[in-house]
Amino acid sequence: MPAVSRPTSKDVAQEAGVSQSTVSLVLGGKWTGRVSPATASSVRSAAERLGYRPNLAARNLRLGTTRTVLLMVPTLTAPFFGPVYTGAARVASRHGFGVVVSTWSDDTTAAPDRAAAQGGDSPFAVPDEAIDGVLASSLAVEALGEFRQTPVVMLDSGPAEPSGPFSPACVPTVDFGVADGMRDIVAHLTALGHRRIGHVAAAVDQWTFRARADALADALAPLPGTVLLRATCAIDVGSAKDAAARLLDRADPPTALVCDDDLIAAGAYKAARARGLDVPGDLSVTGFDDVLLATALEPELTTVRLPAEELGAQGMAALLDLLSGRRPAPRVLPGELVVRGSTARPRAL
Repeated sequence: MPAVSRPTSKDVAQEAGVSQSTVSLVLGGKWTGRVSPATASSVRSAAERLGYRPNLAARNLRLGTTRTVLLMVPTLTAPFFGPVYTGAARVASRHGFGVVVSTWSDDTTAAPDRAAAQGGDSPFAVPDEAIDGVLASSLAVEALGEFRQTPVVMLDSGPAEPSGPFSPACVPTVDFGVADGMRDIVAHLTALGHRRIGHVAAAVDQWTFRARADALADALAPLPGTVLLRATCAIDVGSAKDAAARLLDRADPPTALVCDDDLIAAGAYKAARARGLDVPGDLSVTGFDDVLLATALEPELTTVRLPAEELGAQGMAALLDLLSGRRPAPRVLPGELVVRGSTARPRAL
């Protein structure tokens, strides 16, 4: 049986009625300002009809690109970041890109120039030459000092500042609607009758946690008779247990604990049970993120579901737009309050 010939860029050019150089510009993402949008659309449609797949190895050598994206995250141990990678890699693979992952420690966020000089945690000796773009998740833009010449999309890091090297005009952002999620938690708990709220807050200086704390305080402030108590902790079960214990051992303890993270909520469960308190009979507990742990706890945890995989996918789509010469608008992905068995009316009501 004769082998089926693979369509070439010449075939695409003939199908679209354009030159091979135009095909190369469009499929190489270099067409903006040189080819009309209608022509670019015609070329892409022709390539799709023919089932054309570029020779990526040859094209990479020709264009001097690696077709590699760096996903930077604060830690690899938190279960939240696995789905972020999955979403980013899914979209990247459709366009012939690969994704590598690296962590960036908190001290480099505070002193990026020193970290860059020492090599930091970057897996690349010459970052701008080794990768085509960066997805930076839950980081401050200051941590990107050594990537200032690289296309960057910020994930769950907050709106870009109006000025500076990483302004909205330069750096697209994809964020979660964490403030709305926290407001939904407040509405849920206060509707149940809770007025004394404890916040077991992550002691991490990141936009997402600052936004959660501000939204919680702002949502409770206008409600008569409400009290907000706060204790901070690391995102760790043991540290969270100790922080929750400090709130529960008060003479006037809260009737509900709002936790910044599902792992922190697990520590709150342990603190409650060490004191003979029933969840939710004596104490309501909420989390944030809706990782797998939320349904492993007993009772299952009321929490805000953040679409982590979609964050990675939308971030990669924005980065691909940026690499193609387009300027993607900021995107905000809404969370969803998932009410489960860890919240109920206070026992006194």
